Amino acid sequence: MAIILDDISRTFSEYLLIPRLTRKGQRADAVNLKTPIAAYTKGQVSRLQINVPIVSACMQAVSGAQLSISLARQGGLSFVYCSQPIDRQVEMVRQVKAHKAGFVQSDSNTTESTTLAEVSELMQKTGHSTVPVTENGTATGKLLGIITDKDFWEFEDDLSRTVGQHMTPFDDVIHGQEGISLTTANKLLHKHKKDCLPIVDANDCLTALVFKKDYVDHRRHPQELLDESKRLCVGAAINTHDYQERVPALLEAGADALCFDSSDGFTDYQLEGIRWIRENYGSKPIIGGGNVVSPEGFDFLVEEGGVDFIKVGIGGGSICITREQKGIGRGQASALLDVAKRRDAYFEETGRYIPICSDGGMANDTQIVIALAMGADFVMMGRYFAMTEESPTPKMSINGQMYKPYWGEGTLRAQNWQRYDDGMSTRKMVFEEGVDAYVPLVGPLADVLDTTLYKLRSTMVNVGSDSLVEYRERAILTLVSAQSVVEGGTSSVFQFNSNRELKDADWGLEN
Repeated sequence: MAIILDDISRTFSEYLLIPRLTRKGQRADAVNLKTPIAAYTKGQVSRLQINVPIVSACMQAVSGAQLSISLARQGGLSFVYCSQPIDRQVEMVRQVKAHKAGFVQSDSNTTESTTLAEVSELMQKTGHSTVPVTENGTATGKLLGIITDKDFWEFEDDLSRTVGQHMTPFDDVIHGQEGISLTTANKLLHKHKKDCLPIVDANDCLTALVFKKDYVDHRRHPQELLDESKRLCVGAAINTHDYQERVPALLEAGADALCFDSSDGFTDYQLEGIRWIRENYGSKPIIGGGNVVSPEGFDFLVEEGGVDFIKVGIGGGSICITREQKGIGRGQASALLDVAKRRDAYFEETGRYIPICSDGGMANDTQIVIALAMGADFVMMGRYFAMTEESPTPKMSINGQMYKPYWGEGTLRAQNWQRYDDGMSTRKMVFEEGVDAYVPLVGPLADVLDTTLYKLRSTMVNVGSDSLVEYRERAILTLVSAQSVVEGGTSSVFQFNSNRELKDADWGLEN
């Protein structure tokens, strides 16, 4: 007969944190939210840490290029969805890597003989106001000068004239030599009051551009997540079917982390994919495995596959109906507590720390706080990001309220049959494990995330912790009854819209 576990499958809403001593001088704005995403050995530092413990889900309605850029600028990481052609996913990754790079390879170039009409059209097409002029018109040709939209007037000058007749020649161009540091390059921009600094090699061939706007952007986003080349970081989802073609393309595009997108990661198919990546690329790629809900699943992917992080959660997503359709899954709190306990024991046994990602089951900011207290190193969310301006779906008005479409990867709309394929059927999708819905538009990602992170920092101070590691160590959780949930909300008060005129009836004074 089946094994019956003694514990109850519990959710985050069934727990509360007990306050601990807040030490003198502790402040929410001083709390460190940096957390590892790649496995590391005791005494060492993870080769990739994110600055805030939040990542976006591998979903069509969530992790596009724009959202990935916005989240990286706030210190988090997106996983661009894989339920699309490889070239489209690669292009999204490239867009993120090119958005903020410090030293940027020029993608708009021209020659001396090009007409002003042609360069004007190029500027309009790309949105770039500064265009390098090279000998052969490429991004690595010998630099002959620079032309900007200030060097000619579109409606006053003769646009049949050439770029060479209007450009600033190389001898008059403020530039830097290859090997210059980004700090020095920015100082040159400041000193000479320029918006763009070309970088050339010993032969005066163009190698990169440095922009003032990138410096300003960085100062406005001090938490942004950057790689060693000062480019924004981005993750990419992969599946168990075409990883031999998809992984090489994503790594070449610059993906900083890979994550298997699977409803159930406790399979030989995922293990084969992990091993193929390790055999061909070694330990360098950061690989996330899952999803699992038990210590057994954790051990399988870690000991057999050697993944860098584990995603925990089956059936807890807001648009996921796997538990309803198949009877498989586990309450997110119970799953996370069990896997985190095994993670800690594994660390004691081997000295190797495996970060855990809590994926799904978080309906509000409080539950994010609880998930991190229970042992998650970071959380992955879908609906949370689907509601923001930057998610890839269009805005629409329904009864005067703005909404965005949101659907699961296990829906017919997503057509992501690979995520649920059992390897035995040639049919694409027999039944759905997700729903197609709408979520209210809540505004820019930065505003929403700022509120969430302040709540998290404030709670961490209440628990007397300055870092996520200390937070997990000091957290004391208590189960709550249904009545205590009622008690925790508002009661015996009348709430009203301050813009509405109160009438006597509102106060019970009509008689």
